[in-house]
Amino acid sequence: MIAIRKAVESDVHAIYELRKNAIIEKCSDFYTAEQLNLWTHGGISTALIKDIVDTFYVSEINGKVVGSGKLNTQNGMIDAIFVDPAYFGKGAAKSMLSFLETLAAENALTSLQLESTLNAAPFYRSCGFVGDNVATYRTPRGVCLDCIPMKKVIA
Repeated sequence: MIAIRKAVESDVHAIYELRKNAIIEKCSDFYTAEQLNLWTHGGISTALIKDIVDTFYVSEINGKVVGSGKLNTQNGMIDAIFVDPAYFGKGAAKSMLSFLETLAAENALTSLQLESTLNAAPFYRSCGFVGDNVATYRTPRGVCLDCIPMKKVIA
């Protein structure tokens, strides 16, 4: 069973590693080796620790962190949905997205937005998000990546 809870500082390393592994495993057919290298290397900064503790949620299976995600409750922006590759296809991303949608509704948001990686766009479309135009996403580390801005109206 997948459980979702607020992230705490002791989750930082697990989130960082599963993010890196998910990017390497799922994005390699869509982005260059140089982009992947820049996107996944570097250390865990104080700013990242603060962001995780302040805004992230984690998915757990049997007490193991297998996914992450966050929602800006001011503007409805979803970010950082990543799943440990060993748990792809087991519902962790879909559960996180559903949780974040409920959190958005509780905060009186009527729509959600995200900037999908090229590989994840079909997943988001299957969850009701729309968007097809390719844009440029600039990561916090300054890496420029093609992305697809997507939106979803929620009740």
